[in-house]
Amino acid sequence: MTSNFSFNGAMTKQPKNHSVSPETITEILSDALPFMQRYAGKTIVVKYGGHAMGDEKLSRQFASDMAQLKLSGINPIVVHGGGPQIGAMLEKLKINSRFIEGLRVTCGETVEVVEMVLSGSINKGIVGAINRAGGKAIGISGKDANLCIARKLEKKADLGFVGEPDLIQPELLETIIKTDAIPVIAPIGVSRQGDTYNINADTFAGAIAVAMKAKRLMLLTDVRGVLDTDGELISELSVEKIDRFIADGTIHGGMIPKIQSCKSVVKGGVEGVIILDGRKPHSVLLELFTPHGEGTRISEWH
Repeated sequence: MTSNFSFNGAMTKQPKNHSVSPETITEILSDALPFMQRYAGKTIVVKYGGHAMGDEKLSRQFASDMAQLKLSGINPIVVHGGGPQIGAMLEKLKINSRFIEGLRVTCGETVEVVEMVLSGSINKGIVGAINRAGGKAIGISGKDANLCIARKLEKKADLGFVGEPDLIQPELLETIIKTDAIPVIAPIGVSRQGDTYNINADTFAGAIAVAMKAKRLMLLTDVRGVLDTDGELISELSVEKIDRFIADGTIHGGMIPKIQSCKSVVKGGVEGVIILDGRKPHSVLLELFTPHGEGTRISEWH
């Protein structure tokens, strides 16, 4: 019986009948090396949500992947959502949920529950999973050290305590990533008057990526990426094509605000935003460390 290192750095036992030969493993690592060098010392912001967050096996794999990124010399920052968990808690507490344009109307009573779920059970659950995978995660929210100063999101209808980032003060994150720790952030912000705001996780992650001058923002979703009119994946999408694809209906429905948010992040200086399927095992590692990548990359140039 031989010993080997797993992705998370822990010593594991490898069966004698292991299907992958040492030569194949060596070849895989050799092929991945140039990509590891490309991202070494760089910041990668990962928005974690959707089905991947609700599936126990995928959750363990995600945690292992984040630990692996840090061990590879990359600085991952995780921003997580939690809509289904919030909905379940509100239902348990018999607090009605109402949505306008896909956004939860958040009264004072609701925002307390939102903060409790996001900053509490979800955040600490992800932190614990990464720690068990061999990483060292620190759970915070946008309220810590005034990381995210928020303003009320103005819509035709009043959404209550739903906000958007007004100012990101990244000093806390800059301090954390210089250590061997991985920040895990709940998308909660605080106004200049001290009010708590619930912020869309995609929007929050984008603001963090711009403020941290991240090389990549990766949005884990429940779709493969952006699809063309034949249902085929568009692997590369330049920002100059976005308006045309929206106008001709290639990009439609709920993908429109996500893509427009990606466009603003790229314009803000992030080299690439990746929309990828979080339901696929190890999708983050496949995107970063293999030549074919995963999902759709939105960048300045195609």
